Amino acid sequence: QVQLVESGGGLVQAGGSLRLSCAASGRTFSSYAMGWFRQAPGKEREFVAAISSSGTMTTYADSVKGRFTISRDNAKNTVYLQVNSLKPEDTAEYYCAARMGYSATYTRAYDYWGQGTQVTVSS
Repeated sequence: QVQLVESGGGLVQAGGSLRLSCAASGRTFSSYAMGWFRQAPGKEREFVAAISSSGTMTTYADSVKGRFTISRDNAKNTVYLQVNSLKPEDTAEYYCAARMGYSATYTRAYDYWGQGTQVTVSS
């Protein structure tokens, strides 16, 4: 069982940056691949980024490549999402998720989800 708690969201102007964090409970965090997803009002939840359990492999949605960076610190049971050059279309609730094994880019692959942190980008 893994519990996930996101933080770091907020209101920023276009072009600004935030660092989202996701703290995980449990002693087996290093066994889980982690993902970040987002959901805007009226839209489906979409993949943003994923990282392997060791942190050596990362995957990004095309819409965020070059602007967002996913990383993890297994000693701190935490995964991060650095979001730079934010655009109004990045406005959404951001969720982290965990799954055993390989990282994945689709929501149903993940077994555990946090409650989300809101990111709002003003133009």
